[in-house]
Amino acid sequence: MLPGGTGDVGVGRDGDPRHDDNFVVRTRAAWVAKGYAVVIPDTIDQANLRGVRSSPAYGRLVDDVAGYARDRFQAPVFLVGTSQGTIAAMNAAARAGPGLIAGVVLTESVSVPGRRSTETVFDARPQDVRVPALIVANRDDACDVAPPAMAERIVAAMIHSPSVQLLPVSGGAQRSQSACGSLSPHGYYDIEQPVIDRVAGWLRVHGG
Repeated sequence: MLPGGTGDVGVGRDGDPRHDDNFVVRTRAAWVAKGYAVVIPDTIDQANLRGVRSSPAYGRLVDDVAGYARDRFQAPVFLVGTSQGTIAAMNAAARAGPGLIAGVVLTESVSVPGRRSTETVFDARPQDVRVPALIVANRDDACDVAPPAMAERIVAAMIHSPSVQLLPVSGGAQRSQSACGSLSPHGYYDIEQPVIDRVAGWLRVHGG
């Protein structure tokens, strides 16, 4: 699971994150309840990952995490990224060696340059992804860097993926002050379970 924002989730020595509003972090128990093992990488020394998630070094780092998960759990590995985390998921999927990951899920992808970072999923080599992909887009997402209308362009850019599916969803409540906040339609706030159920259905079809 690759969270958005700065990437800092504040994992303590007990393994619990201090910052768990992000969709893929706050729903970790729901994924476990469906039988999935969940790995959420944190940043080092509260580093800000904005602008570096599409770099070769960070792509290799995420692939190392995927390798750990595969060896630790002896199961297919899927990269699931949300918001800024979709850049990391796309990058790692593009650079992964054969057999490392089984697929990639991008939820509310950052596809338009923003004020705090101009990096988008299009900087992360979507044309080099060679595993099945699911693109989830909320029609009610008002975040300026993740417009749902761009989802079709993301699908079209993944020219070497054997299967790219667009999953449109709708709804969500606005609790965050920002439209790009985690507790908003951008972060599937108040519609978490239906989104998880539909993504899990896709994962099962592809071996997850």
